Amino acid sequence: MNSYNLSDDQLAGQRLMVGFDGYDLNPDLKFYIDTLKVGGIILFSRNILSSSQLKKLCRSVQAYAGSCGQPPLFISIDQEGGVVARLKEPFTRFPGNPNMQSIEDAVTFGEITAYEFNETGINMNMAPVMDVAPKGFKSIMADRMFGSDPGWVSKLGGAVIESLQKGGVMAVAKHFPGIGRTTLDSHLDLPVSDLTLKDIENFDMPPFKTAIEKKVCGIMLSHIRYEKIDKVWPAGLSCVIARDMLRNDLGFQGLVITDDLDMGAIEKHYDIELAIDRIVEADIDIALICHAGPKIARAFEVFKRKIQSKEMLNQKFMASVARILEIKRQWLSKLRVDDSGVNIGIH
Repeated sequence: MNSYNLSDDQLAGQRLMVGFDGYDLNPDLKFYIDTLKVGGIILFSRNILSSSQLKKLCRSVQAYAGSCGQPPLFISIDQEGGVVARLKEPFTRFPGNPNMQSIEDAVTFGEITAYEFNETGINMNMAPVMDVAPKGFKSIMADRMFGSDPGWVSKLGGAVIESLQKGGVMAVAKHFPGIGRTTLDSHLDLPVSDLTLKDIENFDMPPFKTAIEKKVCGIMLSHIRYEKIDKVWPAGLSCVIARDMLRNDLGFQGLVITDDLDMGAIEKHYDIELAIDRIVEADIDIALICHAGPKIARAFEVFKRKIQSKEMLNQKFMASVARILEIKRQWLSKLRVDDSGVNIGIH
């Protein structure tokens, strides 16, 4: 055991957020929780049948984690509104970020979404999108962005962050350092950008600076290789972008999360062992793997090996776990006991 009172397996698992198939606490999901000790799960439409089923699922996974001696789980979902909204009827449907006309619209979205999350047990929203693209640019994110003006994106995104978090839901701003000026979908392959650091600082960065000022809980990295900033690694595996730019230059001390490591941008170019090596080195806290499969167990084993590795990597590892557990203490301490009396708080 260690200063966090967690086993090596638990320390390794805290670095993972995973997707799964099914609508209930099935054997695969139990395996992720009791054997791989994952720190969080991410939900998709494939996991949701109804509000009552969703509530039962969220409560059962938290109770099961507690019964296994686990800290509470991050339970996340992509609920941006518009084209990316995993929650359908009877949950509130919003027209999407491009259709927001005012700060009041953003606040209303955050307040209602937080209320509905609290009713079901979801505690983290992979939103808002803080990407921005010049007017008229055929961006892959065109139907998901607030607009083409960094100041406007900052205002609306900041209002969403504030209202979600005031309502008790952790917000995750994405996709750092910005993918608005991208035309290739990173779900399919690895986009390469020729933007300079100055380009990004002047146009893409302001919304993320606002997110940090608003004390956003997490920031998700993009799967773009910015060849004039880091010639070798995409943002989600880059020390230059995740550690130097986001942590050191901007001073962000919250959770840093990869985008889905199953996406083509990573899957077609990097094996999971190398990806996890890079994630630890770059001070990225959570590896997001959105589909069930052997990759999750392989990632767990690599994380576990890192705990016994040389001192510098071990210190990096423990610093990430400390951030994760501190966020859970701040946001999930209310999950001490469920209706049946099962302790599902942080041990």
